[in-house]
Amino acid sequence: MSVRLYIGNLPQNLKIKELEALFASIGKGIRFKAVFDRDTKACRGFGFANINDEKMAEEVIEKLNGYDFNGTNLRVERSERKESNSTSGRRNNGPGSNKGKPVSRKDVKKVVHSDAPSKEAPDPRWAGEFSKLKELLANQKTAV
Repeated sequence: MSVRLYIGNLPQNLKIKELEALFASIGKGIRFKAVFDRDTKACRGFGFANINDEKMAEEVIEKLNGYDFNGTNLRVERSERKESNSTSGRRNNGPGSNKGKPVSRKDVKKVVHSDAPSKEAPDPRWAGEFSKLKELLANQKTAV
């Protein structure tokens, strides 16, 4: 079984050939794939390496974790495999979940908030005018 490693803290101006040469200096059979931004095509700062040999994976972690590569210290560690969203994961296993059953959009209760004042409350635009009117009426003297 192959070991998947997370390679992080990569420079944005990454030249993959340089990194592959670094991997080749450790051993053969290391396959690397960087993650690039869709819009800018710049490296997002991380990638993944697949290695068939467990001992070689440990050696890569030992030699390259903290290694200075083009002015940045690489972060190399074992990658945790991403779970499938349909059967497990945070969304479906939390409290009140359907125990792994898919949730349809109709099953989700929506909470709708309105900025409109409730019918019992006075219009807030006139609140200042009401207080002025109350003050004028309180200070008004009636002729007897």
